[in-house]
Order: sequence, then C-alpha cells, then structure tokens
Amino acid sequence: MPTLHNTPIPATAPALPRRLMAMLYDTFLVLPLIMLSVAIGMGIHSAIAGGNAEPLHPQLVQLLALLTLFGFFSAFWLKSGQTLGMQAWRIKLVTSDGNTPGVVQALRRCLAAVLSAACFGLGYWWCLFDRRGRYWHDYLSGTELVLVDKPANKKKHAKKKAPAAAPATD
Repeated sequence: MPTLHNTPIPATAPALPRRLMAMLYDTFLVLPLIMLSVAIGMGIHSAIAGGNAEPLHPQLVQLLALLTLFGFFSAFWLKSGQTLGMQAWRIKLVTSDGNTPGVVQALRRCLAAVLSAACFGLGYWWCLFDRRGRYWHDYLSGTELVLVDKPANKKKHAKKKAPAAAPATD
C-alpha cells in the first residue's frame, strides 16, 4: 500500500464522484488542446497537399487526439502527479511506493487507460469492486490514485495579534 510523502500513514483512495469531477475538469482542459492539434494537423495537411480542401483521414484525427491526450496527462503526471482537475479535487497519482510516476509508468498508464475504456469502460468501473479503489490501468502501470490532505488554512491557524494599546493621554 502506498504511503503519501513517504509517511507511515496509508493513503486513501478518492471516491468515485471526486474522480469523475476531476475527469470532467480535465475534459474541459484537454478538448481545446485536441481541437488545436487537429487544426494544426489540418493546416500541415493542406500545406503539403497544395491547398487541397481534402479532409484528414479519420484514423489520423484519432491518432492526433490520442497523442494529445497522452501528452497532456503524461506531462502533468511526470511533473507533479496531478493534472489541473486532480489538483482541484485533491487527487494525486503515485507509484506503489508513494513517488511520482516515471515516463514508462505514465505511458503504460495511458495505454492501459485506452484498454480500460475499450472494454466498455469496465476498467474504470473496476474501482467500485477493488478494495483499494484501483482501475485496471493502475494494476497495469503500478500506480494508483490517492486523496491528498487539505492544506492547512493559514488564516485559521494564525496567532491572533493583541489589539494595539490605546495612546496614553496625560
């Protein structure tokens, strides 16, 4: 069982609604990137074809979308273990020993996530049956999602200053 920040306290898995909300946030972020990558692909295709208005092959569009998805998620996971949606919902991707995943694990997780989705989403729904709340791609990549503790509210825990003394009058 992973430990968050190498502490002996075992990390808990985030609940499904929290995971779904993080996915929704990330969807709003990655869809414009996919549109941009397809638009760039169309521009390059048009330039190569000499301005011919022929559309991109559908498999090429799918490949561009997959590469954009892999790049988006892998870049965030390699940097901090969290996408922006995961940060908002306090979810972090860690290895089995509690560290940030490496390149191989991030790419393996991306490929395995495609497999999880290709099986009618069964790999994603698996977290409802797994005792530790893992997806299929967690098993295949040696990673898992953990819930990050809330940061301490500095204002709440700050020492209260004594009121300033009133000026002395003679």
